[in-house]
Amino acid sequence: MKVEMVESTLVAPSEETPRRALWLSNFDVTAAMMHTALSSHLHKLPQSAHTPTHASQFEIAREIEMKVEMVESTLVAPSEETPRRALWLSNFDVTAAMTHTALVYYYPAPTTGGEGFFSPDRLMAALAKALVLFYPLAGRLGMDEDGRLQIDCHGEGALYVVARADCTGEDLFSNYVPSPKVRRVFVPVAPSGDPPCLMAMFQVTFLKCGGVVLGTAIHHALMDGIGAFHFIQTWSGLARGLAVAEACPSPPSHDRTLLQGRSPPHADFHHSAYSSAYLSGLPRHSVTLRYSVSPKLLADLKSQCAPGVSTYGAVTAHLWRSMCIARGLASGSDTHLRVTVNVRHRLCPPVPRHFSGNAILRDIVTVKVADVLSKPLGYMTDAIKKSLEDVDDAYVRSMIDYLGLESDKGSLQAAPWQLLPESDLWVTGWLGLPVYDADFGWGAPRLVAPAQMFGTGMAYVMQHADRDKGFVVFLALEPQYVPCFEDVFYNN
Repeated sequence: MKVEMVESTLVAPSEETPRRALWLSNFDVTAAMMHTALSSHLHKLPQSAHTPTHASQFEIAREIEMKVEMVESTLVAPSEETPRRALWLSNFDVTAAMTHTALVYYYPAPTTGGEGFFSPDRLMAALAKALVLFYPLAGRLGMDEDGRLQIDCHGEGALYVVARADCTGEDLFSNYVPSPKVRRVFVPVAPSGDPPCLMAMFQVTFLKCGGVVLGTAIHHALMDGIGAFHFIQTWSGLARGLAVAEACPSPPSHDRTLLQGRSPPHADFHHSAYSSAYLSGLPRHSVTLRYSVSPKLLADLKSQCAPGVSTYGAVTAHLWRSMCIARGLASGSDTHLRVTVNVRHRLCPPVPRHFSGNAILRDIVTVKVADVLSKPLGYMTDAIKKSLEDVDDAYVRSMIDYLGLESDKGSLQAAPWQLLPESDLWVTGWLGLPVYDADFGWGAPRLVAPAQMFGTGMAYVMQHADRDKGFVVFLALEPQYVPCFEDVFYNN
């Protein structure tokens, strides 16, 4: 069929109309994003020579077109009265990424017993109950009289969206990789940088195959991953009909006073992970890759390390070495690994295990590229282990004071992952977290993953939904380095 355009013009109003900027609400912004037809045009990159088994594990997003229709959008308030107060935020909170952490949970259509599958009303009622315990999620990002960020807890509610999509779970999740399009389509979008803004947003999207995608967006200034997964455990348990005490046997602690800085503040250590001197890179194009770490590969990696090496240490060291080789780093230069450390149990007195705020700090491990290339993998795992072991109460207290001092000077980078130089790798581990403890009454999710990656050189290491299949790595890497990286990662 051939179509010829005859005329194209802009038609203005026939009379004078107001000349002004029209502000859009959060609902407008979310609706606009969700009604947009999206398409992905990521081309499969050239692959290096490897065995057919490895080829199936090198996964890049396929071209997918999807249209999403919003069915309902509402604010869900706590089902009972909650404290009305301003929640003070620690230095870890106010220096966290000023964005919503977006995840997707995929639930395939049930083969039997699917009556009322992901009933929106059932999930909404359970959400209202969960927000009683996690009431800051129903608040808004605010600011005190001195200009410091806080959470204004007045029970306004969390955003809850129900939608329909014309794609299938097989289209999306057979070879899933995070992407900005997934983030826009399946997770609500709203401003996150400046007060006031929503603390939590959730979206239930029904697919044409009968499956469901649950998208969650929780503001990072409020809680880290440990707190967020605790909330999901509670919400899903209440949706299954559990009593509050059963769904949440250890209620969250919102009190940040254990993380207050000293007076006067003093940084006794050098906290290079937050220093702008180590964030000298420029934003670079990257592709997001998914790699499987089979039990056999993991056993091989651990055999090259000291007895008792952790899974995180072995996989991260292997990622680090593969990255150094693929990028062709000069042997005489330094390479930096950025890690995140949970400090809840490292403080004296310790922060409660179910503390709901941010209790994660960034640390940096530095070694010579020559050592990465010439020494066994165990050398790198030992360096990672030593760095983590050095994080004690004194180090954390110094870090809290350092963040306060640097934040007052305005010298901390707002989005450090965008400034990683090519010499660096940033690995976040979700191992040991209850990522898949999210059964809302119809079984555990088949996949839980980040909705998108934020910068080149970032990686996530997480458990596969089927524990017998090992672990999954998501990595954002420059496309020109992908063939070599894959060859080193799988063929060693």
